[in-house]
Amino acid sequence: MGDLWRHRDFLRLWGAQTISTVGTQITLIALPLTAIIVLDASTFAVAALTAMDTLPFLLLALPAGIWIDRMRRRPLMVVAEVGRAGALLSIPVAYLLDVLTLGQLFVAGFAAGALAVVFDLAYLSYLPGLVGRERLTGGNARMEATRAGAQAAGPGLGGVLVGLFGAPIAILADAVSYVLSAFLIGSIRHTEPEPTAERRSALAELREGIGYVFRQPYLRALTLTIGASNLFTFMVIALFMVYAVRRLGLSPELIGLVFTIASLAGLVGAVVNGRIIRRVGIGPTIVATSMLASLSWLSVPLAPPSNPLPLVIAGAVLGPFFGVMFNLNQLSLRQAITPERLMGRMNSVVRFMYWGTMPIGSLAGGAVATLIGIRPTLFLGVVGGTLAFAPLAVTSLARLHAIPTEPEEVPPLTPLVPAPLVPDA
Repeated sequence: MGDLWRHRDFLRLWGAQTISTVGTQITLIALPLTAIIVLDASTFAVAALTAMDTLPFLLLALPAGIWIDRMRRRPLMVVAEVGRAGALLSIPVAYLLDVLTLGQLFVAGFAAGALAVVFDLAYLSYLPGLVGRERLTGGNARMEATRAGAQAAGPGLGGVLVGLFGAPIAILADAVSYVLSAFLIGSIRHTEPEPTAERRSALAELREGIGYVFRQPYLRALTLTIGASNLFTFMVIALFMVYAVRRLGLSPELIGLVFTIASLAGLVGAVVNGRIIRRVGIGPTIVATSMLASLSWLSVPLAPPSNPLPLVIAGAVLGPFFGVMFNLNQLSLRQAITPERLMGRMNSVVRFMYWGTMPIGSLAGGAVATLIGIRPTLFLGVVGGTLAFAPLAVTSLARLHAIPTEPEEVPPLTPLVPAPLVPDA
């Protein structure tokens, strides 16, 4: 794995991801704060705005996977980054012209989310071919470690920028980060092979991808449990900013500090992950870290308004520490076992199931909080998100010690044609 330090194209992709993630973390804080502080949005409106970031995965992930398996992936990443930059740039421009509306935040958020679908699926499908399957764990570990580091720097920087220039102007930094990311990805010299997937009808290709995910036992277990958990967890995430500002009285700077501490904890999780995997095994690590990461969100509703920071920070340390290990390991496992010709469709089906429940959870969080209050809704989300992972403990994944080194072919689904009539004996 050490030769990845000399892999120039991987280093360019790595750098692009790091820069882009720093900017994304700024918008993670600045966009809802623009709605809350500048436009005085309601709790439900803020939750719905959070849904705009992930709603495109519900609507577009499945057809995007077919498209990505048919095309070279690096040009798609460049176009997506430039497009995201343009979508977010419209927000500070509209603010300076005094024409910014909540509707524009929704449109810009949805557009950026739609382009994120293309970028994320292309990136996840591009990395195995760039570094080789034997170096996937090392490559993903480095990407997750710097993602955590970027997530540590981004919220703190975002809090400072919001404090200095206001939330809408802070989003400009994210637009610039996407431009720099596009430049670095465009400079990659790796020759990407022509796609090898057989051209058939879109429905047949999609059906093959869905069949692979739900016939492969590890993918099936992860897809169903993570999708269910995200439904509840995003009830919590959608309400966190409103609860932190209006109930706990945290300033943008303190919220940025909490996110920074959380991301530093995630960086530590990525660094120690290899040692834990060698000692415990990848399957037990995935199962344990999934539930521990979810439980950490209890720190938010349990935090006393008189002195919320200690408990909020405790959760911000434990959650990302376990969460980064969980994400790193389940991602490496998915990529390692999937044949190249199915990589885009596998990622699209999985992301559809993982992320497609996020906007539903966000909207449900806003609706339920309107009925019963934010704090009870937070408890509901944490408990539901944790229990959703419990079935993993009784699957074959819980007994998996090491990541397979070869992709696993699963027989395709039988074509949808009528069975021949057999005459009675």
